[in-house]
Amino acid sequence: MQLYRNSFFPLFIILLFSSCTSLQKLETLKPEPDDATPIVYDTTPSFINLPIAIKLKDIENQTNSHLNGLIYDDSTIEDDDIEMKIWKLAPIKIKSNNDKVTTILPLRAEIKYRIGTKTMGIEMYDVRKFNLNGLLTLSSSVRLNNWQLVTSTELKTLEWNETPTMTVLGKNMPITYLINPALKLFKSKIEKSIDDAIEKSMDFKPNVIAALETISTPVKINDDYESWLRINPIEMYATEAKLNNDSMLMNMGLKCNMETIIGQQPPSKFNASKIVLKPVTKIPNQVSANIVAVSSYHDASKIMTKNFAGEEFGSGNKRVKVQDVKLWHKEGKMVIALAITGSINGSIYLAGFPKYDQVKKEIYFEDLDYVLDTKNRIMKTANWLGQGLILKKIQQNCRYSISENLEEGKNVLTTYLNNYSPLPGVYINGKTEDITFDKIELTNNAILALVKIKGVINITIDGLK
Repeated sequence: MQLYRNSFFPLFIILLFSSCTSLQKLETLKPEPDDATPIVYDTTPSFINLPIAIKLKDIENQTNSHLNGLIYDDSTIEDDDIEMKIWKLAPIKIKSNNDKVTTILPLRAEIKYRIGTKTMGIEMYDVRKFNLNGLLTLSSSVRLNNWQLVTSTELKTLEWNETPTMTVLGKNMPITYLINPALKLFKSKIEKSIDDAIEKSMDFKPNVIAALETISTPVKINDDYESWLRINPIEMYATEAKLNNDSMLMNMGLKCNMETIIGQQPPSKFNASKIVLKPVTKIPNQVSANIVAVSSYHDASKIMTKNFAGEEFGSGNKRVKVQDVKLWHKEGKMVIALAITGSINGSIYLAGFPKYDQVKKEIYFEDLDYVLDTKNRIMKTANWLGQGLILKKIQQNCRYSISENLEEGKNVLTTYLNNYSPLPGVYINGKTEDITFDKIELTNNAILALVKIKGVINITIDGLK
């Protein structure tokens, strides 16, 4: 009996040791990533057409706010025997007249006119004062120059509500023929006052820059994936302004880069000093947006780790679980490192080329296989793990969808196209079409999915403040 016990103990040790060693540790060589550098990639700029309609009523309101009170003052009577002050009597009216703008200015004039002589150093003058009111009509051509609506105004007529007269030698004599020539004296000043008022009221640069700064602030489009949409304006374009009924029409266009970035909130790249307005003759009437969906390897790894949660891979009682996923770039391929536990503990490394599934809107990996060292060691220590069926199941989890990111990016754009008002009195409307995939690019620390969105946009300025 003692002999049996003595022989059983070594056998028990052997069995125990054998049982323990079935939980093998897989020692594989890590394929070192390429040297990490900042994300640098080529983007195809997006072109956003912005047809703008400005109501003449807004130009009228803005002009009235900038032109008030005394608009002409000639207080010297000695040079031409006339002293004249002119005030805006009532609000200016602006309307279209073919391809020009007609401005009607009600005015009140205070005129002093003197008659007399200077003989032998003795001055004998009689000064008469008149208070008149009338309507001044001006005609303006319109153009866009350096962010501003610019007019070139010409005085057309001045109609007095009454004919000014004065008593000379007991008779009432009309003096219109004396006063109206004085129009030549203030004609250019009145024209310039109108032009200056319209130019000041229709300076678009502050409004445009403020709107661009607003849309350049990255917008979070998905909390789960921490994805952001960033728009980077590059240039602005503008056609000449044209009149159409009660509106001033012009086309503006924005050249920009669009990105969908996964991870922490990215900084805005907006720089107002670099935005230049370039004159053009024609702008396409459709939006062409090229969006870059940027997935850093770190953030893509977190998404794929979630895919493996609760999943087991193996055959029979030999099974492993994936606890963690890491991604990096190596010589044009993606390396996927899987930290596994179970019948085997350690790390296995796969490599493949990222592709895009147009139907599922997923990034997946084509020709995914164990890297050479991993494959050799698996065949020696855990041949069952190298079976094609298991690898295929693992490969199914090595993918992640960007459909939500792309769709939410599209939805964010849509919010800017549904009567969106970045400024009081400015309204943006439009629509987008389906998102189409362009290509995938790899950098040393991110996967870039380039997609295209098309649509139309228009801007209306109505009630500008």
